[in-house]
Amino acid sequence: MVNYHFGRGRARWAPYLLLLPGILFYLVISLGPSIATAGYAFTDATGIKGAPINWVGLDNFKEFLFMGQASLDNYGALGRTLLFCFFVTTIQFTLGLIVALIVNQKVRGVNFFRTLYFMPVILGAVIQGLIWSLFLYPLGGPMARVLGAIGLSSEFFGGQPSEAFAWVIAVQIWANLGVTMMIFISGLQTIPDELYEAAKIDGASSWHVFKNVVWPLLTPVVNTNLLLNIIGSLQAWQLFLVLLGYRNGTQVLGYLIFAQGFGQTSGSTSSAFRQGYAAAASIVLFFLVLIIGMAVQTILRRREERILG
Repeated sequence: MVNYHFGRGRARWAPYLLLLPGILFYLVISLGPSIATAGYAFTDATGIKGAPINWVGLDNFKEFLFMGQASLDNYGALGRTLLFCFFVTTIQFTLGLIVALIVNQKVRGVNFFRTLYFMPVILGAVIQGLIWSLFLYPLGGPMARVLGAIGLSSEFFGGQPSEAFAWVIAVQIWANLGVTMMIFISGLQTIPDELYEAAKIDGASSWHVFKNVVWPLLTPVVNTNLLLNIIGSLQAWQLFLVLLGYRNGTQVLGYLIFAQGFGQTSGSTSSAFRQGYAAAASIVLFFLVLIIGMAVQTILRRREERILG
């Protein structure tokens, strides 16, 4: 016997009609701009009203990948993007797990510390950058005073490119640690108390409880956090804009795209707008994120199947 959950005849189309507004909204807001960006990647579009747009074929991609010093700079930005992703993901994941284990304890005041650790997430990149710019102000800022008291000094964000880059990594981790922590907490709170009690009765130490009970059961959450951290760090650019601006030796691909598209490559908004070139660079970044994301997801899925069956 056939069950008609939504009626017969035309009534069967009711759920699809109800989904149609949401699908159209997605096409207009999300998919539409993505398609437009892909089209602009093959033009010399500037984004300036009234400026002519000419078809240039693969010239933007050739310039980005194969044309002299500019291409070398782009590959340098690619390398820094991968380096940024590695350090941010590794440190943020590890610290997020440690903090989650600590604030998941049933003790008084734990909600305050959860809120405290999550607070930076809701501030936004501009406020986050302002806080750290003031804290690390080299001429009398709090950190400069601390270093001065022990006979040391640093230019922080104004120092050598490698030093400035390292500080942005630290700020990125601070800014997003709360998300990683909360995802881990959500996983920890799904583990039944009975499993902890059974492990303790069997004489398991805290390390063995974590290794044999907590860590395997956190597998889905671990996979989610790793994937989000990797994708988020590959796409990061706002803090580079706020803290460093356009500086040679510090750009990542995300910020390079912004700088080319909105005329920031010379430190002045009057410089050339190259949104067609930026669109081509964004496609390169898209495929980078897609390839790495799919590879990581495949590895994590196999790990989850091996652990949880």
